[in-house]
Amino acid sequence: MGKPGDNRRDLEAQSAMAENGKVRKQWRFGANPKLLDASSRSIKGTLDRLFSAVDPSDERPLIPLGHGDPSSFPSFRTSPAAEDAIISAVRSGNHNGYRSAVNYQPAKRAVAEYLSRDLPYRLSPDDVLITNGCCYAIEAVVAVLSRPGASILLPRTGYPFYDVRAAFSGLEVRYFDLVQERGWEIDLDSVERLADEGTAAMVIINPGNPTGSVLSYSHLEKVAETARKLGIMIISDEVYGHLVFGSKPFVPMGVFGSIAPVLTLGSISKRWSVPGWRLGWIAVCDRHDILKEAKIVDNIKDFLSIGSDPVSFVQGAVPEIIKNTSKDFFENMVSLLRQTMNMCFDAVNEISCFDCQYKPEGALFMMVKLDWTFLGDINDDVEFCLKLAMEESVIILPGSAVGMPNWVRITFAVEPAALKEGIQRLNAFCKRHAKQEI
Repeated sequence: MGKPGDNRRDLEAQSAMAENGKVRKQWRFGANPKLLDASSRSIKGTLDRLFSAVDPSDERPLIPLGHGDPSSFPSFRTSPAAEDAIISAVRSGNHNGYRSAVNYQPAKRAVAEYLSRDLPYRLSPDDVLITNGCCYAIEAVVAVLSRPGASILLPRTGYPFYDVRAAFSGLEVRYFDLVQERGWEIDLDSVERLADEGTAAMVIINPGNPTGSVLSYSHLEKVAETARKLGIMIISDEVYGHLVFGSKPFVPMGVFGSIAPVLTLGSISKRWSVPGWRLGWIAVCDRHDILKEAKIVDNIKDFLSIGSDPVSFVQGAVPEIIKNTSKDFFENMVSLLRQTMNMCFDAVNEISCFDCQYKPEGALFMMVKLDWTFLGDINDDVEFCLKLAMEESVIILPGSAVGMPNWVRITFAVEPAALKEGIQRLNAFCKRHAKQEI
């Protein structure tokens, strides 16, 4: 049955269409269903729905354990040197106009020098393209690879922005496995089985989002050798580079740029705890210029030329941000992450409905499996997270959002006191929804 007033509105519409004896044609525009699908699959879209589910009458503070943005917590405030660099860039008056991400040499040179510290060779400014955050770097690379018949290999589990952008661009996605029992290493046999003549690239995320893994030198070397064998490039997402606190050091994939061509994606957002500053990069780590000869680099520049550049004063501040941030700042950040990771790992494993076997070695997250033998009235990970948000004002990410149904991703990059309270609420929630003994 229609709502009151529907018939009147229908008559008015028919009258308007029949005005002057002419019948108006149907409007010829409509929403793009791809965007609706992309939003439903994205981390941001998923978190937005969870935040909307929080009970506004709950007077307790909301505790966000679902996203990778610790910047709102005092313990994770960025370095004074970074803040001073931004202020200086703004006050100089030299960065108020357009600033090309392709051609602005000071920022490109600073990033090239920063990345070269960990490589057996030196990158030049021409090897670096500055982007409007790392997500825009992903957009650029996916757009360049999206030719008819092309495919890309993505990790399962991984960062879903790759999946969403590939689907939107018409690039076929194939998923290779990560092996939890080996510290979420890449199953290289599955990579070889998936690749064919249309496969252009494989994506690795190191340190791992959402797994918290850190890949070893020897394993990354095997990845490079596999890519060379298959004739594909490696897209190495290193946005969490250097945020490691386990036994393995961070090894950039560019170390193996003489074995296979590598596009390294990164940003200042995580290591400096400034995701809102939106400055990322694409670094070409390709000792044999394979990507340049294939016009991949030129094509990325073409893509960047039709989009928005990073904020000019952030580009202007980057050289000072990189140069002046102290070693102590980075060491304190890693020490704090080690502390909160250990606190979270130990506490989570004391909750009956959780099973977390892998202790993270890097990044900001841990993947936790839901044990359904203890849960009674919840059907899946999405329902778990929605009810948690409604009942406890705690946000964690359902594993379905990162390709792992019936798992959850928990962020430990939060203030220790907030993390402790969040885990306590999680425990209370799980006890409330535990199966009742008959």
